[in-house]
Amino acid sequence: MRNGNSATATLGTSTPAGVSTTTAYIAIGSNLGDRGRNCYQAVAALSQHAQITVTRISRLIETAPVGLPDGAPPFLNGAVAFETSLGSHALLKELLAIEQQLGRVRRERWEPRVIDLDLLLFGDKIVSSDELIVPHPMMHQRRFVLEPLAEIARNVVHPTLMMTIGGLLENAK
Repeated sequence: MRNGNSATATLGTSTPAGVSTTTAYIAIGSNLGDRGRNCYQAVAALSQHAQITVTRISRLIETAPVGLPDGAPPFLNGAVAFETSLGSHALLKELLAIEQQLGRVRRERWEPRVIDLDLLLFGDKIVSSDELIVPHPMMHQRRFVLEPLAEIARNVVHPTLMMTIGGLLENAK
């Protein structure tokens, strides 16, 4: 998962035969510390989970921080595809645990962060609860999300906008 290189990964364990899985996509980002290492460690933590098999990893791209205070350091952003037998809320719990394990402390909503893992898509499911909204409600407005996601999922269809990720990227500002 080096900056500028894309990779196909088969990290993690295989799901037992007969167990239903969902293809999920997350955005990954870091703008504090060793940003590349932070992203790599998050992917490694995902791949070590018994119910997650990482299948694709985008390259990392450097982007200006969006919505953060002036002077915030730039981000490295990427996207990860994986198969999981976890439900959407259980997956969210695992993503938050990985963030915490890697040193993320949530004080304010828009602040620099060691790691950020956002669930973008969970199969073709639409989830809306107090804890989780999927598809991610702002992903189609964020080029820094769409660019790496299109690298690994260009033809995947956004389940509410009914456009491919590649099409959303073409329309992004």
